[in-house]
Amino acid sequence: MAFLKEPDYSHGKLSKTAVVLINLGTPDAPTTSAVRRYLKQFLWDQRVVEIPRAIWWLILNLIILPFRSKKSAEKYASIWTNDGSPLLVHTRKQALLLQGYLGERGHDIHVAFAMRYGAPSIPDVLSKLKIDGYERILILPAYPQYSATTTASNFDAITQHYQQVRNLPELRFIKNYHDHPAYIQALKNSILKSWETNGKPEKLVMSFHGLPKAFLLRGDPYHCECYKTARLLAEQLGLSKEDYIVTFQSRLGRAEWLQPYTEPTVQALAKQGVKRIDVVCPGFLADCLETLEEIAMEVRQAFLTAGGQTFNYIRCLNESPDGLRALAEISEQHLIGWPTMITASMREQEKQAALISRSEAKRIGADH
Repeated sequence: MAFLKEPDYSHGKLSKTAVVLINLGTPDAPTTSAVRRYLKQFLWDQRVVEIPRAIWWLILNLIILPFRSKKSAEKYASIWTNDGSPLLVHTRKQALLLQGYLGERGHDIHVAFAMRYGAPSIPDVLSKLKIDGYERILILPAYPQYSATTTASNFDAITQHYQQVRNLPELRFIKNYHDHPAYIQALKNSILKSWETNGKPEKLVMSFHGLPKAFLLRGDPYHCECYKTARLLAEQLGLSKEDYIVTFQSRLGRAEWLQPYTEPTVQALAKQGVKRIDVVCPGFLADCLETLEEIAMEVRQAFLTAGGQTFNYIRCLNESPDGLRALAEISEQHLIGWPTMITASMREQEKQAALISRSEAKRIGADH
C-alpha cells in the first residue's frame, strides 16, 4: 500500500487539538451538473442505499440521476443565498463560533468543518489538520440522532482516509446527543422564543428525516432516538401526547419508509379542522434543503391547500447561542483527559520543553 506523504517532522512540537464538525453536504451550485455530481456521490454510498451494487448502478445512472438532478437543482435554487448553500453557510459559522465558545470555557482548540459529500471533503480537512500539526481530533457529527446512513458513513470516510496515513492522530468520535440535556434545552428555548412572538399552535409537528423501514428492522437505532428526542422535548415544553406528533420526511423510491409521513400527516390535520400548526425539525442542526424548501415551502403549501390557515416553521438552531452552548458542552465532555485547558503559564512551559526537545534532537544528530 502506498501511504500519503507525511509532513516534515520536527521534535518538540506543541500539542494541538481540533474538533471537526461534519455535516451531510451540499452541491457546489444550484445547477443540474453540480447537483448531479453531489447526488451521485451521496446515493452511491452503501450506507445510504443497501441495494446490490450492479442493480443500483443501473437505477442510479439510468433513472435517478438523469431525471432527479434538474428537479433537485430547481429546489436548491429556491433557497440559495448570495453566500451560497444555506447548509454550508450555517455549518461554517457554527464551526467558527463553536471555537469561540470553547475558548471562553478555557479550551485552546481549533474547530474545523467538513462535509461527508461535496466540499470541503473529510479527507481534505483531515489532511489539512495533519499538515497544521493537530495530533488529537474529536469528530462531532451534525446529526443528533445516530444512524448508519449518517454517523457511521462519516466513520467510513474517516477510517478510509486514515488507511493511507502512516502516523495516525489520536481520534475520538461522538456517536449521538439526541438526549443530551443541553441539546434538549436549546430546542426548548428555540420553540418558546417562537411562541412568545407568534403564539402557540394547536399542534406541534416534530419532523425528522426519514429512513427506509427496513433499516429499523435490521437494527438501526435512529427511529428510537428520534422518538426519545421528541418525548424529552415535549416533557420540557409541558406538552401532552395530544399536543404534538412525530413525523418523518424526505422519502426516496417506492419502499416503505418510517411513518407517519410528514406531508400526508399535516394534510390530514388540516382536514380534521386543525387551523394552526408549528413544525420543528429536531434532527437537523442547521437549515438546509430539507427544512427550507421541503418543510417551509412544500409542506406549508400542502397544509394550507388542505384547509389549514396558519403554518409556522421554527428554524433550526443554526448559530443560536443556546445551540452553540450545547455543542460546546457536548464537545467538552468528550474532550476530558486531553490537555486542552492551557493557561498562559502552561503554554510557556510547553514552549520551553519544546525548545529543550529540539536542542536534544540536534545534539543526538550531531553525535551520530
